[in-house]
Amino acid sequence: MTFSAPSGIRAVVFDFGGVLFDWNPQHLYRELIADEEERRHFLEHICSPDWNVQQDGGRTLAEGTEHLVRQHPQHEALIRAFYGRWHEMLRGPLHDGVELLRELHAKQVPVFGLTNWSAETFPYARDNHDFLQLFGDIVVSGDERCIKPDARIYQIALERYGRHLPGLQPQQLVFIDDVQKNIDACRALGWQGIHHVDAAQTRAQLRALGLPV
Repeated sequence: MTFSAPSGIRAVVFDFGGVLFDWNPQHLYRELIADEEERRHFLEHICSPDWNVQQDGGRTLAEGTEHLVRQHPQHEALIRAFYGRWHEMLRGPLHDGVELLRELHAKQVPVFGLTNWSAETFPYARDNHDFLQLFGDIVVSGDERCIKPDARIYQIALERYGRHLPGLQPQQLVFIDDVQKNIDACRALGWQGIHHVDAAQTRAQLRALGLPV
């Protein structure tokens, strides 16, 4: 891998959810909780993002589930559905993002992954979506037991990607993520960052950095 853009960028790093994958608990819970307000409360205060991210950070699905069932036994069936039917929340690929990934790979630009994802559910995505094979390396938070925007996971990623690109420096990476605080964190460590809103804007920002898209 010898690619280098005029800006010095040597590789592009992709977040997964919201950039390459349409993952949303609403896809499942619209079927399970008909009332919109009740469903919103459940997904904000019971099976909440803060709870889910602890599994992304390395807590086992079983431990996370049992912890929540003890707190909210009246919602046991709904809580167990979260991971029992997790694959129904993964609607599929976001085609514009995947097209961008494929284009970069086809033009010999090294691509890497950096995702907050449970180590137990990530294999389902890997086994069912062949575009993940395009990545030179993928750093999964559940495997590393730390999550974005913790500086440690970016440092782990830099070291891992550097095995493929010797001498890699933070400023030679551009990271695409749909969460602003994750972009702020990578920039604080010297990476380039693109806050992903839609593929067209991301493509324009990559082009401005000299990437061939």
